[in-house]
Amino acid sequence: MRAVTTVIESTPLSLGELARAVGAEDQWVVRLVEVEILHVDKPGDPPERWHFRSDALQRALAARRLERDFGANLDTAALILDLQSELRRMRALMHAHGLA
Repeated sequence: MRAVTTVIESTPLSLGELARAVGAEDQWVVRLVEVEILHVDKPGDPPERWHFRSDALQRALAARRLERDFGANLDTAALILDLQSELRRMRALMHAHGLA
């Protein structure tokens, strides 16, 4: 059975909390922002002030799985995650237009 974790939008995770949630170091989360797997509202702010929502947790977990299961580096994981997202968007668009 697949576990689902949700972060309440009114109480987002800090960098440290996100790192602990995925079993990683803080620097690994900083790297996720650098390769654009994760996005922060104010990239100029120091990492200690960053906050992440539920979608960031899901993307971080997916990146962790790609590293673990396939040996993907974070640049490769970023590409895979972006392609998966685009594929989902295109399928939804096709479905909305009755093409799927």
